[in-house]
Amino acid sequence: MPSYQAVLFDFFGTLTRSVQRGVAHLGTAELLGCSTDTLTEVLDRTYYERATGRLGDAEATLRWVCAQVGVHPSDNALRAAVASRHRAVRADTRLRADAVPVLAALRGRGLRTGVISDCTHELPAFLPQLAVAPLLDVRVFSVQVGRCKPDPALYLTACHRLGLAPTDCLYVGDGGSQELTGAERAGMTAVRLAAPDLGEHMVFNAERDWHGQVLGTLREVLDLVDSDVEVAGAA
Repeated sequence: MPSYQAVLFDFFGTLTRSVQRGVAHLGTAELLGCSTDTLTEVLDRTYYERATGRLGDAEATLRWVCAQVGVHPSDNALRAAVASRHRAVRADTRLRADAVPVLAALRGRGLRTGVISDCTHELPAFLPQLAVAPLLDVRVFSVQVGRCKPDPALYLTACHRLGLAPTDCLYVGDGGSQELTGAERAGMTAVRLAAPDLGEHMVFNAERDWHGQVLGTLREVLDLVDSDVEVAGAA
């Protein structure tokens, strides 16, 4: 048996390719009656407030954003903008080509898998429609837990749901939100994914000074797990 019992992944930029806001976000700004640049500035500035879920559901959160922007759309326009934003975030989300094969291979090796993601309301709504969904044993979203990385609550929630200790878990992330340090502080082993496309990834509070192990591709997680099995067997 390997010493790792589970591999937990960040979502955006880790199981997905680099994320940037695409043209679909233009429609959201138009519905709200503001410029895309103004909306983007407020979304960037308030990301962590929104990602905790403390502002209410998707509609209440977007209404709060509108107040920060200084616009007051009608109820119908706001509901249409919520739907537009959902579609826009979904359009920005492109799974890595090796995400499904790697998750399937991990489960084939007897390991549990899961996602721990800082996110707003959109991801929990559309993740069940993605090809990775059946391959995830646990899904932990900041917007539902009420905390963002690197808060240990996110990592420990995943462990609790899996019935595992943090030391049983390997965490893989691109390094946004100081997530790698957070995983280590929670008791997990953490590795950074540094795929070439992440140079253009939209990221907040990036972990620039990570000195731990770095992987170039998602598939290298399998090599890491397999080497761990060999070491455990030799011991």
